[in-house]
Amino acid sequence: MKSTITWTDNRTFEGKTEDGFRVTFGQGAGDGPKPGPSAMELVLIGAGGCSAFDVVSVLEKGRQDIDDVIVELDADRAGEVPRVFTRIHMHFVVKGRNVSEAKVARAIDLSVDKYCSATRMLEKTATVTHDFEIIEV
Repeated sequence: MKSTITWTDNRTFEGKTEDGFRVTFGQGAGDGPKPGPSAMELVLIGAGGCSAFDVVSVLEKGRQDIDDVIVELDADRAGEVPRVFTRIHMHFVVKGRNVSEAKVARAIDLSVDKYCSATRMLEKTATVTHDFEIIEV
């Protein structure tokens, strides 16, 4: 896996993946607007996306009739540099029909504890917790 980060302006950067996808991120300069998410926001989004992908995959393989999987993340960071994540809570919202609570719990546990590289890596500095709700549609 490769990527390139290019400084574009003030505190603005562009990341480009080896597949050509681009994302603008940074902090903004002074009181100016942020150009996009911060690097740490992207890390948190990456962890949520990684886990959501796993959960959808496991539930589909388990023949669950799902319409949507949403991951709401809430995190705390250390007060001093390096400002690593110290706590991350993941709240999963699974929408579907006749979705099994046991299968959702298993899918999330498999993702957070085994499959998701991002959460496994972040567990080195952060306590990662999770819960879920199922919404019948």
